[in-house]
Amino acid sequence: MDGPNQPNLPSEPRSIEETGLSIAFLADLALKTMYTRGFLMGHEISEAIKLPFTGIMDKVLDYLRREHLTEVKGSGGFGESSYQYVISEEGRARARELMEQNQYVGSAPVRLEAYTQMVAAQSVSGQIITQDMLKRSFSHLVLSDSILNQLGPAINSGKSIFLFGNPGNGKTAIAEAIGGMMPGAILIPYAINIDGHIIKVYDQLHHRAISEKTVDDNTTLGIRKGERYDKRWVLIRRPLIAVGGELLLENLDLVYDPTTKFYEAPFQMKANGGVFLIDDFGRQQVRPRDLLNRWIVPLEKHIDYLTLATGRKIDVPFDALILFSTNLNPDELVDEAFLRRIRYKVMVMDPTWDEYREIFKRVCSKNSIPYTEEGLRYIVMEYYVKPKRKPRAVHPRDILDELIDIARFRSIPPSLSNELIDSACKAYFLKG
Repeated sequence: MDGPNQPNLPSEPRSIEETGLSIAFLADLALKTMYTRGFLMGHEISEAIKLPFTGIMDKVLDYLRREHLTEVKGSGGFGESSYQYVISEEGRARARELMEQNQYVGSAPVRLEAYTQMVAAQSVSGQIITQDMLKRSFSHLVLSDSILNQLGPAINSGKSIFLFGNPGNGKTAIAEAIGGMMPGAILIPYAINIDGHIIKVYDQLHHRAISEKTVDDNTTLGIRKGERYDKRWVLIRRPLIAVGGELLLENLDLVYDPTTKFYEAPFQMKANGGVFLIDDFGRQQVRPRDLLNRWIVPLEKHIDYLTLATGRKIDVPFDALILFSTNLNPDELVDEAFLRRIRYKVMVMDPTWDEYREIFKRVCSKNSIPYTEEGLRYIVMEYYVKPKRKPRAVHPRDILDELIDIARFRSIPPSLSNELIDSACKAYFLKG
């Protein structure tokens, strides 16, 4: 282990053979890099492709020069890595042909087999969450011990979890807290190569890369500056990938761009080693049964089958904790046979009045609103007891947000006065 709860770094390849790629593939990638970026030194090409210059890229650049596809136009320093390379006319024509085949430029990809081995080595099911860790991670939420005691074993299982209950009780917040508490870091490749088909895995939008360590210690996550390893892999925090009502079945297969002619990994593949949240389950445009049918094999076999544009099927590892979150009754969404495949079902109940009070106090404190029992009693009696309204965990935040807006408009400090409470609650609730 390089640091606390992070994987061992893959060794830096020392030869073209150790990259798992051919010299022709690497030459094509280097040529496209120069075509898109222009005049480059050898070490700059090496850094862009994320492979060592000595033993690998020096041979690739020699190959391109022998084929009259590039020329050396000078040197910016000492050694071959400082040679300045430019594409020849013949090389430019070849680069245009390559860009017609695919426009992928960037880190050299890794083999699918290497990715599969790495996913297995840092499996989400190998994480151990203790009771203390769970309480610390959920300390910003007001949850009963009953819910926490259900969530702990479910998270440790690495299996699927079904969160259900009334809207506004924190299911999404719970799911996000689960994603945020997953300990440690994992390595993912920038891209994968499958017989010339490139699948881009690393996604800056969804993956949180961990920066290099500035201090040489073993107490923080990160890679030591200057450390030698296979830089085609990037160290990230365990991901939380969340999708909602916009999810379509085609989003769960490889996303092929007909313009660039390479693939983007689907959501569940980007979530490997972390958490995949399907929020608002049952509200998608696709039927719940069809969506669950899509998950049967991956949930049971930990393998997902994806389709290339050629029609060829490939199997990739499936190693994410899947969270289904819904406001709907699970029995009305899917039948019993499907529910059995979702290992853990956790009902997020309406808050008790004690829990409601604690949430209310916290929101008051966060917004510098003086809390009073009289104010809370007034809200409960007038807007819950009399209209027979059930409390929701989200109500305190929403009511007090309304109250703050009204107080700001009136140029008065926010307080739990009956007048401000009435104005806020009448604006928030449809009736009562």
